[in-house]
Amino acid sequence: MPRDVEYVISPPKGVLSLDWRELWRYRDLFLVLAWRDISVRYKQTVLGVVWALFQPVITMVIFTFIFNRVAKIESGDGTPYPVFLYVGLLLWQYFSNTLTHAADSMISNSALIQKVYFPRLIVPAATAITALVDFAIPAVLLAGLMAWYHVVPHVAGLAILPVLLLCAVMCAMGAGLFLAAINVKYRDVRYALPFMIQVVMYVTPVIYPVAMLDRHPVIKGLMLWCNPISGVITVARGSVLGAGTVQWDVLGISLLMSFVMFVAGLYYFRNTERYFADIV
Repeated sequence: MPRDVEYVISPPKGVLSLDWRELWRYRDLFLVLAWRDISVRYKQTVLGVVWALFQPVITMVIFTFIFNRVAKIESGDGTPYPVFLYVGLLLWQYFSNTLTHAADSMISNSALIQKVYFPRLIVPAATAITALVDFAIPAVLLAGLMAWYHVVPHVAGLAILPVLLLCAVMCAMGAGLFLAAINVKYRDVRYALPFMIQVVMYVTPVIYPVAMLDRHPVIKGLMLWCNPISGVITVARGSVLGAGTVQWDVLGISLLMSFVMFVAGLYYFRNTERYFADIV
């Protein structure tokens, strides 16, 4: 007869301390939440996962016409603008989707949080996996675009792609954890966040190259240091698309600031999570 297992729930010893064994014990819940979000998103839809392609492709077509054909914005390095824009849109939409769903994750799972105990970090972390699926599907189309426009990627760029994704995950999760904790107490976040994301997109080099800001070094520096996803997009374009060299300094800044954002968001989340079940 197997012995009964007794678990003792106690507050964490440190705000940033993580019980990795506990997180591993709840890995099944993490996978279930991630799979639930993926399946619910495309359940009872006619096109299914094609919707994951619809948004970036239509946005690329519209933005190419407005900003490239009308406003005459170019990539600046000879890369065809549709490919240049599509790379920025892919990374930006991963960041914005993860941030949006992570910020609302505690509220949307309030019934589960109030009834049973599990590491609260699992809930917003599952949104990062869901967004990766939405990122991977349209990323396949990028290979087709590059072949159509005869864009050859850098081998070094492909090698650092996991690092760029890691930066994007840490950046989105850091901001998402912070907003998820605030959203538990102040529901204004769900109304302010779409506006904030729209504004931040235009101060991120999604539709224009960061080289356009060379005449404004202070603004360019603030963008790269305060908005790590800017550096991720810039390095991805310059390295993965093969139009330039790997900007190791920009990559280092993005990696450092993404880690700082993640630690800061995790600190605030862990410092407030003991009250989630009471006020969520």
